[in-house]
Parts: sequence; C-alpha cells; structure tokens
Amino acid sequence: MKAVLCVEWGPPEKLVVAEVAAPEPKAGEVRVRVAAAGVNFPDALIVQKKYQIQPPLPFTPGTEVAGTVDAVGEGVRHVKAGDRVIAFVGLGGFAEFACAPAALVAPIPSGVSDEVAAAFTLTYATSHHALFDRGALKGGETLLVLGAGGGVGLAAVELGKIAGARVIAAASSEEKLQAAREHGADVLVDYAKQDLREAVKAATDGKGVDMVYDPVGGPLTEAAIRSLAWRGRLLVIGFAQGEIPRIPANLLLIKGASAVGVFWGEFAKREPKANGAMLAELFGWLAAGKLRPHVSKTFSLHDVPLALRSLLDRTAVGKLVVVPSK
Repeated sequence: MKAVLCVEWGPPEKLVVAEVAAPEPKAGEVRVRVAAAGVNFPDALIVQKKYQIQPPLPFTPGTEVAGTVDAVGEGVRHVKAGDRVIAFVGLGGFAEFACAPAALVAPIPSGVSDEVAAAFTLTYATSHHALFDRGALKGGETLLVLGAGGGVGLAAVELGKIAGARVIAAASSEEKLQAAREHGADVLVDYAKQDLREAVKAATDGKGVDMVYDPVGGPLTEAAIRSLAWRGRLLVIGFAQGEIPRIPANLLLIKGASAVGVFWGEFAKREPKANGAMLAELFGWLAAGKLRPHVSKTFSLHDVPLALRSLLDRTAVGKLVVVPSK
C-alpha cells in the first residue's frame, strides 16, 4: 500500500510517500481501507519531534480516518468487513490502510460523507472533553474561543452553543471569523486588529468570561486569563502559536480561577467507557445535523506536507482532509 512516511525528524517537507506492507489487525483491532483522513495540528508537531508522543522512526502520521472496514482482529463484534466507519488510529492515518482499536471505531451516520466523517473525531472529541468534562460548561455562561476559525475552534463554537453558552469567537482573519459566525458564534473578535482584553471587556460589560478555550498559546494566553471572570476556567488545549506560555499564577489567585489541562487522547485510553459514551453522544448529534464539520480543502498523500504547512502557518480554515485515492 502507499503511505506517507516520516523517515527523519524535521519539517513536513521531509515527509515521503512509499510502498509499505499493509498493517495486520491484532486482537481487538479493526483495519480500515482509508477513504479520507483528517489533518490535525498534532500531525504537524509529531513529525518535528515536538509532540508528547515520539514514535520510533520510520512511522506514518495521521490520527483519524474514515473508510470501510477491511478486516477485524480477534474479539471484534460490533463492526464487520464492508461497514463504513470513523476510526481514531493515533498513528498511521495518512495511508491506504490503517488499524485502530475497536473501541475507537464507530459507524458513520447515514448521509455523512467520508470527508466530513474524517474531519470529526479528534476535533469534536477534544472540544467535548474540554468543555463538558474538564470545564463543566453550563447554559448561560460566556465562553471565549481562541483560534475559533480552526478545526477544534469551530467545534468548540458549535458545542458551546449546544451547551447554551454565549460564545465569543476570537481569530486572526475575517475569513476565519466568518466561519465562526456561520457555526453559531455570538460575538466576533479579530485579535490581529483588536486588543483581545479590551474587546472581551466591551463584549461582557466588564464582567469577563466564564471559560476560555485556548488551543493557541503564546501571548494570547495571558490576555485571555486577564479576561476571565471570578471563578473562571482556562482550558489549555494546545499551542498552535508555537510558544508554550508561562501562566502568571497570581492572576489565577486573585480571580479564584482555574487552569485546566485537556488531553483527549490520554483520556480515551485511560477512561474508555466514559470516552465511548461521549463519542456516542457526539455521533448522535452529528447524525441529527446539530454538528457541521467544516472541510475547507482536500489533499492527496503526496500533498500532505502542504496540508501540514498550512496548519503550521495558521492559514487553514476549519478542517483539512487527505484523500488517499486522490
């Protein structure tokens, strides 16, 4: 099969496409013929040896896929060959075939395309785990979403509205903010042109926000903490800006605020039953049309470096998807 390989650590441009043996499903695993694979920020970090997980070389990046079950390992009962599924593979997604733990494989809802399904799992699971489990977002609260035009950001906007929150979407371009508006954002802030803290103060009559969803990091994090209301919560999702911020602990103290780490991948491994229930709720909302993953562009296996570069340069809107047959 054809697969994208990381044969040496470095920028995405060092990735190659090669012929390799298709993976064999182990007990409790499912092999999927990949129709589409979601592109996520961790994919861009892991090939540079900048992610929490550092697999041995060579390896195939790509964390989530959609496609057709090709084979199942011993003990797998809930899916069979020929079923269309969404799967979280962790590694190996940018290839023609990939294996995933059966617990992280679910049927694609009727009427949902492969591209949309592949754009779903990581972004929406991360945002659901962040907002509802780690942050305990309640109806009537105000949520500030940084990086609101990206994949996880748009998912957070949609889920914030499902929770009944007032959502302030902050992003770095008009195109990204327009996408956030289309997905339900109540207030838009362009932090490339506006002072984030002053804009939030104006939007909340000086009260601040109850929760900040932060996948960006860098200098925006401190401005966001200063924008928290009493008992506010900062959700630490990631560091797309490239800089891991140093959080001034005194700001948390004087606001009675919390900084909460969010790592959905580890949650899924450590708490599989809770993760399964969460995914079932998300897939139900997707099937009901309450969630609308935004796929802005598709790429071939050979163009994976271009997709990852778009994420690193923060030019992507919504989700990017790799189509191996393209």
